[in-house]
Amino acid sequence: MPREFPDGINPWAAAQGKRSYGGTIPLKRMQRLGSLLESQSGEAAFEAHFALDMDKRPVIRLQAEAELTLMCQASLRPYRTTLRRDSELAVVESEAEASLLSDALDPVVVEHHRLALAELVEDELLLALPQVPRNPEVDRVAYHSGPQEIREAPVRPNPFADLKDQLAEAERKKD
Repeated sequence: MPREFPDGINPWAAAQGKRSYGGTIPLKRMQRLGSLLESQSGEAAFEAHFALDMDKRPVIRLQAEAELTLMCQASLRPYRTTLRRDSELAVVESEAEASLLSDALDPVVVEHHRLALAELVEDELLLALPQVPRNPEVDRVAYHSGPQEIREAPVRPNPFADLKDQLAEAERKKD
């Protein structure tokens, strides 16, 4: 797979020519994704295939994959996981146009007829991230919030303990 691809493309021209782009992007170039990772080493690989749909709208079949280092929220230890996302995207020029799309397609709003492939791949990987990263190899995590010894609470006298006896005594005196 070639490592070089254009920074920005015209998705309408790419779709008319049924072009395909692919390559790898260093994770350190993806600032939004990188801020959520434990390590920015490695690369994301992608393939993007452009075509026109029945409405003559550019569509992109995008496959993105990366091996990432995340922080397990159960064990608080880093772990490696592979994320893969396959998407069918429709290129639109406004949010209003995006609202008219079928549910089968996700919109990509493009300004000035330019699409940045690296940003598109980063967006898809961000969508693939788990909300709460958890290492699947961690079966059970022991939680504790302090010392393990259990202390007995001091026994305090109940101020109402002998109230029953006092009431019974008062009843006897009445009779």
